[in-house]
Amino acid sequence: MGGATLTVTDMHTAGEPVRIVEDGYPELEGASLLEKRRDARQRFDGLRRRLMLEPRGHAGMYGVIPTAPSDPTADLAVLFTHQEGYSTMCGHATIAIGRWAVDSGRVASRGGHARFRLEAPCGVVEVEVTPDPAGGAPRVAFESVESFASHLSRTIETPGFGAVEVDVAFGGAYYAILPASRLGLPLLDSPLADLVAAGTALTAAVRERLPIEHPEAPDLGFLYGTILTDDAPLGRGAASYNLCVFAEGQIDRSPTGSGVTARLALAAARGELSVGQPCEIRGVSGAGFTAQLSALLPGGPTPGSRVRVAGVAHYASRATFLAEADDPFADGFTLPERFADLLPGARA
Repeated sequence: MGGATLTVTDMHTAGEPVRIVEDGYPELEGASLLEKRRDARQRFDGLRRRLMLEPRGHAGMYGVIPTAPSDPTADLAVLFTHQEGYSTMCGHATIAIGRWAVDSGRVASRGGHARFRLEAPCGVVEVEVTPDPAGGAPRVAFESVESFASHLSRTIETPGFGAVEVDVAFGGAYYAILPASRLGLPLLDSPLADLVAAGTALTAAVRERLPIEHPEAPDLGFLYGTILTDDAPLGRGAASYNLCVFAEGQIDRSPTGSGVTARLALAAARGELSVGQPCEIRGVSGAGFTAQLSALLPGGPTPGSRVRVAGVAHYASRATFLAEADDPFADGFTLPERFADLLPGARA
């Protein structure tokens, strides 16, 4: 990728990082945003690695690459990146983009209030930014693309855990969803490392044993990760907690916006949640999002849903990233599992 200079603004939403590229990223080719996502992966993946991996990033980094919309109704378009690749939707990043888009003048606002349409690889979402009367960070909400439960009560043989019953739902990306207690690991009391290992194992098992196909876009037809929940029912007053494990064991510090969407779509499909019923879901940082079912959509074996998710994002830093021509880590690196992996002839 040469010595490209990249200018970024770093934010976080409920503790989960959002690195927004403001300058230096090449123009992407493609008639659709999914085609641009493929172009980014094929031609410029070194820049993703540079932004996400060490020494400029870390194993938990997350990023946004703004690009020109392909949908004529959209005001902005973005790609989402992480340490392993490219997401199809990201709610915590969408909340950060809402604030950033208003503050940077990329969308029109009146008194800090704005409504605009953001194109993500999964489709166009409606974003609303509402200023805080006390002068703090604005509240940002988005309404999801059509979301739905794709697989209900499927039993998956999972190494180390045996037969596990799991649901799969789409909230802009597909997630396997189940209470962590079903794995013998109560969410609130189990070591985080054990939960991550279990989520990673379950994701691999579902990917191997359960075909996933999106009804409209083949590029969306893959399991993004696993969401382990507590045993609290949604919308009954108390906050629910969950942990999202994705991208080879990466964890979301926030409750995961697209994952929250998938959880509500699943609850709606099971008849456990009504339109307008408020929910609060928190992630491993302790902070969270509010959400509600906006609408039920007819059709399909289970009803589709529109979900509204809201939260707050904060600024963390602004930086210019450099890459010298002779830097062996210009495009980042990941830590080896063991020192022996660094030796000549070690596996790639």
